[in-house]
Amino acid sequence: MDITDFIIGGTASLGATYFTNPLEVIKTRIQLQGELSASGTYVKPYKGVINAFIVVGRNEGISGLQKGLVPALYFQFILNSFRLGFYTTAMQKKWMHKKNGDVSFPLGLFWGALGGCVGTYFSSPFFMIKTQLQSQAAKAIAVGYQHKHTGTFQALRQIYAERGITGLWRGSMATVPRAALGSGAQIATFGKTKSMLRDNGWVTQPTLNSFCAGSIAGTIMSLAITPPDVLTTRLYNQGVDASGKGIYYNGWLDCIVKVVRTEGLLGLYKGFWPNYLRIAPHSTLVLLFYDELMSIRDKYYS
Repeated sequence: MDITDFIIGGTASLGATYFTNPLEVIKTRIQLQGELSASGTYVKPYKGVINAFIVVGRNEGISGLQKGLVPALYFQFILNSFRLGFYTTAMQKKWMHKKNGDVSFPLGLFWGALGGCVGTYFSSPFFMIKTQLQSQAAKAIAVGYQHKHTGTFQALRQIYAERGITGLWRGSMATVPRAALGSGAQIATFGKTKSMLRDNGWVTQPTLNSFCAGSIAGTIMSLAITPPDVLTTRLYNQGVDASGKGIYYNGWLDCIVKVVRTEGLLGLYKGFWPNYLRIAPHSTLVLLFYDELMSIRDKYYS
């Protein structure tokens, strides 16, 4: 297991995050508006993706669209270090292959899910801070619980001082289904699609092959990840009472029940379009950057 595979995996995600973080901000705001309220009973400051960009830019300036960027970079680096590191190791050691040498989709799903779960768990504090900073908004367009953080490390210090390590990892187990579904679907689709496009002679140029496979993988990932992503956003952003318990939800199961009961099944798909518009290009760029960095590494060591 080569440590450089993990470092390259984390590095590949950083460039993509700069481009896609504004969509993450919009997605978070849309997922939080109308929290635990029936459709049509609340004011919607964000009436779609384009409108949300205009509203945030008008009320908070361009910098408002990059809220939570610092913890997002830490989160993505840790997550993708494990996720893509596991993927490369499994591919190189033929753990993702059938006896006939073909890439196995179920095995790809397993290794992608495992890497995603491990990476997401260890990066959980940064995911929580990212969500809470992205939800902070001007009073006129505020949605969800409003935390009073002034920055990433101030938030980490404050939470640790008040709640200890358990406070930093609050809600971390809720990210496991999100990571398993999203990462598993992405990694399995990416590996299988790359092989299919190459073996059938449809797309053989390495960079274009990675780009096409990454685009398809990102689309599949966005369909799988939106419901657990809504739950994760709600659980991470909720405030806590004096004993450290969430003021809205007791856990992911309680969150599902309350969201469906008050907002309907469509409540689990709030923010789907900004999520799709973020994940598809983000996935494409991360996997493309990763393959390019791995090629550079292999040329350097060859």
